[in-house]
Amino acid sequence: MISSPTADEIVVSERFAKDFGYDNFQDAIGKTVELLAPQTEKKAEGEEEPKEEEPANFFGIPLDDQAPDESSENGLRTESFRIAGVLKTEVREGPGQGGLRGLLPTSDIYLPLPTARAWTLEHRSPMGRVALELARGSGALGDSATEGYDSAVVRVGDPVALTDVRKRISELGFGSFSIVDELEQLRTVFLILDSVLALLGGISLLVASFGIANTMIMSILERTREIGIMKAIGAEDREIKLIFFVEAAVIGLTGGILGTLLAWVVDGVANRLAYRFILKPQGASYVDFFSLPPYLSLGAILFAVIVSIVAALYPAARAARIDPVTALRHD
Repeated sequence: MISSPTADEIVVSERFAKDFGYDNFQDAIGKTVELLAPQTEKKAEGEEEPKEEEPANFFGIPLDDQAPDESSENGLRTESFRIAGVLKTEVREGPGQGGLRGLLPTSDIYLPLPTARAWTLEHRSPMGRVALELARGSGALGDSATEGYDSAVVRVGDPVALTDVRKRISELGFGSFSIVDELEQLRTVFLILDSVLALLGGISLLVASFGIANTMIMSILERTREIGIMKAIGAEDREIKLIFFVEAAVIGLTGGILGTLLAWVVDGVANRLAYRFILKPQGASYVDFFSLPPYLSLGAILFAVIVSIVAALYPAARAARIDPVTALRHD
């Protein structure tokens, strides 16, 4: 670790040490690293500032502290730092497993905070100077002569306290963003998709119910004499209804089994295609993107049977109300 906030020490990553030839990371500790930056011109006391014909600007915004030509001998300066430690890099398998800590990406070099801030202020990029002038012009900096930090990462140890922490941050006048916001947006998107799919599924279910009811009614018309004979020899209404309920249940069971088998086939093909075009090019192992657990398959079959029985309520009641005399006269 870095010994003090003002020490000229740095901590580097294992990747950084390996790139510079230190396969044994312990050998990198104690070595010196030089960071290069444009030489900042500073005028001596009493020295007049050089006259410029036309100061550099960005759409009328002057850019101060222009860096000199880096091609000159004195165009660059160095600052030396001693490697105080090597940070272990976590190796993760699978796609999308980049090294992110909180909301910040990992780095190869870690400086003491005062040193890093001084370096940033002294060697500000042109776009950084433009942003500073814009902030000063808009009054975003207030009475302060220099700007502060663009953002800060607040880590919450207990997820339950996240709401209270964000509320405190808002009361201080700052905006906040957390991964929970992304999750909420994803939940909203999936809720909309689920609603659309549920609507389509409901329409399909309604059409299927009418199809089953129509099939049962056609069966009644074709078997009117048969129903009349059964009632003439003593069959009760509930027995007539039971016949049609059993037929409807068989239709639902057959449809549910065929639909589940088709879903398994589609699931297997979709997983294979997803692995081939997403995971395999990156050398990752096989992962099921889509899964149909057994309870879901059994539930789908049972649901199909129940829907079929419900759709057969009207046809079964109609068959039970048939008059035996009229039924026997039916051609």
